[in-house]
Amino acid sequence: MPGLAGLEVKVYSCSEIATDLRPRALPAEEVHVWYRTLLRDIPNLGSFYDLLSADERERAGRYHFDRHRNEFILTRATLRILLASYLEKSPERFAFAYSAQGKPSLANETTDLRFNVSHTVSLTDGLSALAFARKREVGVDVEKIRPDCDAEKLAERFFSASERDYILRFTGHALDEAFFRCWTRKEAFIKAKGGGLSIPLDQFDVSIADNRPAALLATRPDPTEARRWRLHNLPVKAGYAAALAVSVLDESGNAQD
Repeated sequence: MPGLAGLEVKVYSCSEIATDLRPRALPAEEVHVWYRTLLRDIPNLGSFYDLLSADERERAGRYHFDRHRNEFILTRATLRILLASYLEKSPERFAFAYSAQGKPSLANETTDLRFNVSHTVSLTDGLSALAFARKREVGVDVEKIRPDCDAEKLAERFFSASERDYILRFTGHALDEAFFRCWTRKEAFIKAKGGGLSIPLDQFDVSIADNRPAALLATRPDPTEARRWRLHNLPVKAGYAAALAVSVLDESGNAQD
């Protein structure tokens, strides 16, 4: 798939039950995005649970509902399996560190591998998305397009003036699709930056039209920041929206400040 600033974005689908640990190459000029379906009933859940660390098992135990607990277990185990494939190490050995805003990274590992994870649920099944890149900061977001989310109210409350004006032209399903295109692109960007809720959603503008490429159109208060990031609309199964954000490297091959 043609990509971002010279990158090729490759999209893969995980098997629901496979724990494939074969080595995988991730060239510097590629970004890999993996989807995993989160089923209500997960075969061989115990084999995934066994891959988790003690703190992850403790987190899993805090979920009140089996479904949410199982989704967490499967998503975290999938992250470990893919990291093990890219770094050629055992999936059980990884430890994670978190920024003040909650962005995960690998602890005690010397690597230029960057990653990000998102997941969403529906009445029948959910979907997780996992993105991996070399040197570049990366953010991914996937959302179920829900007609009950009150898109008009949320757009009015959180989005920039230009985004609100565009989205509120629509009604019905077209409104919901435009809202979630915007939401996933904005979420991917703030996740890539690692700023979380400290970055107001109305302080930057993204493209929304479904017939135009995803783009970071403007950033405030620093207008030059927009050129240091690229957005990409990700292909995803019907009823979902997904987007990717990746930082641009400078001429020396390092992430730009």
